[in-house]
Amino acid sequence: MLETIVGSAAAEKVLLYLQNYEQAYGREISATFELSNSQVQKQLLKLESGGLLVSRRIGRTRLYQWNPRNPLVPSLRAFLAVALDSLPANEQQQFFRKRTRPRRSGKAL
Repeated sequence: MLETIVGSAAAEKVLLYLQNYEQAYGREISATFELSNSQVQKQLLKLESGGLLVSRRIGRTRLYQWNPRNPLVPSLRAFLAVALDSLPANEQQQFFRKRTRPRRSGKAL
């Protein structure tokens, strides 16, 4: 959907993932969309060098998030929010509704 605007399907998925979850590790994104880690890292580095993202090291891993000092980020995020809402429901459920709390003990799957 956004591939023609952002240049590649990997860039589209990285941006939508960050829009939904605010921050992410490269491997987390690559595992979610079954992309190669190098594709995702390339997009993250490109977005960081363009000033849209910032990163910090946590141990041996790098955590990426939106750059709060970039004046374009709020407009880009508003655009991405519309794009995320327009995705089919099954795709939203599959990729963008990660469980963040532990399941209650004894609850059936």
